[in-house]
Amino acid sequence: MDVLENFMSMRRESGRLVIADLASKMSRVKVVGENLSEEERASCVKDLYQNTEEEVDFELFLKVYLKLQTFVNSRTGSSPKNSLAFLKAATTTLLHTISESEKASYVAHINHYLAQDEFLKKYLPIDPSTNELFEIAKDGVLLCKLINVAVPGTIDERAINTKKILNPWERNENHTLCLNSAKAIGCTVVNIGTQDFIEGRRHLVLGVISQIIKIQLLADLDLKKTPQLLELLDDSKDMEELMNLPPEKILLRWMNFHLKKAGYKKIVTNFSSDVKDAEAYAHLLNVLAPEYTNPSTLAVKNPFERAKLVLEHADKMGCKRYLTARDIVEGSPNLNLAFVAHIFQHRNGLSAQTKQQMSLLETFPDDTQDSREERAFRLWMNSLGNSTYINNVFEDLRNGWVLLETLDKVSPGIVNWKIANKPPIKMPFRKVENCNQVVKIGKQIKFSLVNVAGNDIVQGNKKLILAYLWQLMRYNILQLLKNLRFHSRGKEINDADILEWANSKVSSSGSQSRMDSFKDKSLSDGIFFLELLSSVQPRAVNWGLVTKGVTDQEKKMNATYIISIARKLGCSIFLLPEDITEVNQKMILTLTASIMSWCLKHPREERTVGTSDNESGSQLETTSNSTLDDSASDSSIDENGNM
Repeated sequence: MDVLENFMSMRRESGRLVIADLASKMSRVKVVGENLSEEERASCVKDLYQNTEEEVDFELFLKVYLKLQTFVNSRTGSSPKNSLAFLKAATTTLLHTISESEKASYVAHINHYLAQDEFLKKYLPIDPSTNELFEIAKDGVLLCKLINVAVPGTIDERAINTKKILNPWERNENHTLCLNSAKAIGCTVVNIGTQDFIEGRRHLVLGVISQIIKIQLLADLDLKKTPQLLELLDDSKDMEELMNLPPEKILLRWMNFHLKKAGYKKIVTNFSSDVKDAEAYAHLLNVLAPEYTNPSTLAVKNPFERAKLVLEHADKMGCKRYLTARDIVEGSPNLNLAFVAHIFQHRNGLSAQTKQQMSLLETFPDDTQDSREERAFRLWMNSLGNSTYINNVFEDLRNGWVLLETLDKVSPGIVNWKIANKPPIKMPFRKVENCNQVVKIGKQIKFSLVNVAGNDIVQGNKKLILAYLWQLMRYNILQLLKNLRFHSRGKEINDADILEWANSKVSSSGSQSRMDSFKDKSLSDGIFFLELLSSVQPRAVNWGLVTKGVTDQEKKMNATYIISIARKLGCSIFLLPEDITEVNQKMILTLTASIMSWCLKHPREERTVGTSDNESGSQLETTSNSTLDDSASDSSIDENGNM
């Protein structure tokens, strides 16, 4: 039995294969099982992955297999042959054997939600039985449009290159815009590049599409959007806990809430093995739409037949989408989650919003500013490729591990891993030890952390966590710029340098615009940043699309255009249009620094290559990469992020 067959067999047995299962189950895999004890396999897996409940897909399975094989080879003295080629070939084989169902589901989603799009309707509907999806995705337009369906307004569609035939430069711009925008809505796109889309690498394209659709389907699982979710609480004291849960966990809680009313005795903990027999679905739909109940659904013994009856019930509700009866009994986690989320969107079965619920929500402070900053820091940390996906920085950073990982990515080698405690961490003092190291490193790199202790992070102190994350993000930006700026001679770069660089760039293009500081209220109209973008890449801005920035609506239009143009160039930024129109000092600094970083990475000759359909764009050419004036400025943001 080869590795692929082993993987398929293991997953069929339990419906859900997680990291914790690998040490024992890989005993049957040739070479690995024969030469390593279960303890040795467990130790090796633990070194690779800390989250033992993480679900294993085939690529992860292969990585573990190859790591174990390398361990065996080092012991026996033999050398692996064509391991990387095998990894690539095996992955390709898998795509044709297990992803067709997901592909068909996602194609149906795209056909439904983008059917009326003016540009794409000539390509739709896509035939799910072919590879047409990957061909259409090669110009980048489809994925950009899909992101806007998931999170409306993420991409200013004026920034998308939509000519009938795009040149390679324009196609690359669309993919760059797509990847940076995908990161900005919470997708994990580490190790995925524009070339992967251009070449139509199916597993990567499908992986990004899957994440985008998941974000769309889970969007309503939020107390602010669906206050009726308060009905799930037994006690009003649980409200903050519910607000901090990731959407998937809220969806499971909602499902179990209704299953309990139906008298179903089991607790559903996942969207795979726990729903394979379709019994939970039968009870759920009977509660949500009793008018379509079929007594045969629960009476039938065959899970596949029951699954078919469940889908007939769902179809009568208008919810037969995303999966087949085969997907249910095989426990496809992505498609089962999509199915349940679709049911929630269509008919959540919760009571109408009550005055009591509204008054309870009003007791929580309006922390819009903190929420926006938390979002920006969370998305930035997730973009770094840490081992744990962060859903809420105030909860998910409390054990200190992800903060240590982030510090190590920002400044490699700075963390003493010998004294760090890996999750899961049961003893509270171990979390404090991690967080104490986080604070110690912060002080070492000159963060302002007066009277801050590791326990403040463990306790989830919001103000201190946000202040630390801002300083960490800012430190990362300044270090990147220092490394890129060849004439810095090791001198630290500060906020004043970034300000001076931006003003110098805009001035060199012939404009009179200037920003006095990162909190200069005149920045709200967006004109300065459009001129800055145009000065670093003359073909970037189509000035025919720019407004005067007088009214609030005009300012917002300019702000959304700025963000999309910057991402299209290659800037990885996480701010919102409101951060520009309201002149959020921290986010304005990150935007300016990101543009500066992109400019320093790309020589002038690279930036003037290619043509665009932005014929009316500014043709102003920068005359030089101006040297920064290292003079001091009082416009800097305080070390701890104070305005």
